[in-house]
Amino acid sequence: MLIVADENIPLLDAFFAGFGEIRRYPGRAIDASCVKDADVLLVRSVTRVDQALLDGSKVKFVGTCTIGTDHLALDYFEQAGIHWSSAPGCNARGVVDYVLGSLLTLAELDGASLPARTYGVVGAGEVGGRLVEVLRGLGWQVLVCDPLRQAREGGDYVSLERILEQCDVISLHTPLTRNGELPTWHLLGQAQLARLRPGAWLINASRGPVVDNQALRQLLRERDDIQAVLDVWEGEPQVDLALADLCVIATPHIAGYSLDGKQRGTAQIYQAFCAWRGEPAQVQLNDLLPQPWLGELALQAETDPTWALATLCRAVYDPRRDDADFRRSLSCDPVRQKTAFDNLRKHYPPRREIEGLAVRLYGEAPELAQMVRALGGVLV
Repeated sequence: MLIVADENIPLLDAFFAGFGEIRRYPGRAIDASCVKDADVLLVRSVTRVDQALLDGSKVKFVGTCTIGTDHLALDYFEQAGIHWSSAPGCNARGVVDYVLGSLLTLAELDGASLPARTYGVVGAGEVGGRLVEVLRGLGWQVLVCDPLRQAREGGDYVSLERILEQCDVISLHTPLTRNGELPTWHLLGQAQLARLRPGAWLINASRGPVVDNQALRQLLRERDDIQAVLDVWEGEPQVDLALADLCVIATPHIAGYSLDGKQRGTAQIYQAFCAWRGEPAQVQLNDLLPQPWLGELALQAETDPTWALATLCRAVYDPRRDDADFRRSLSCDPVRQKTAFDNLRKHYPPRREIEGLAVRLYGEAPELAQMVRALGGVLV
């Protein structure tokens, strides 16, 4: 069996070496010549997998070690009898940590109180749903917009219009769809962006074209009260340099790039592959994950909650480091800038997740205990 895979997929050998030969390629370089003799194709989000790529190949299983599927031609897979799997939720916690770190930075720059703001989460799937759970666990006011879930389940969802009108913070977590009942391509276009509340914060860690980047650039030039955090871009790896310069935090599509999340994605595809073959999974992710560098944090009962929140989050992950690395990469010419975008992702340093962080409290501190639990920490 020949397995063709994106070279940036972690733990490939640990999970798949027993099935046959593995050939690795840069994700954007995978073409028809690479896959013509392959039986299995494993990718991440940068590889477009469609009929043009697979026609005439032997590929019968496609796995994307990511939560999104907008780069997969699913209708073609069904027609061609190609089994496929994604990794829903694999990097959800990493994205939540990215949003939390961004909120801390925005609050410091604006002198704002995070508990006093109203949060709007657009898209309540694996990522958005986890974010809502954390924010509400912290006791913050959250409105949620997800028309598909509302139609399917009912519940306490609101319209996008209400999010724009009432929320001080808007965080986007929708899939990217161009067609269908609810397309999300330019979900926030010029008209929607113009309705942002004074002093609003906009965070996009979903897909770049969910926001009209040109319209956002113009808005940020005209309204210095609006603050933006972008991890995703229209046309990436090419980036609108003027837009990046106007953002408070700008990063190269790494919001979900925690070590845990990336390896979890590979594990989920491995399990789906084993199920497709009718074989039991022999390898377990828990046996492969390294111990986190930070073993435990200790807080006194008198600790200021605002300081504790920032310390707990930033002790594990601070997106300002990724922002600084990314901005340095934008100083080169356009061709090298695109290469640098991919290199930052390829050589991304190890980063763990806040969930599971061991925290010891000295004394009775119900507010701190609630915060730790809301963040996903473990009281010891």
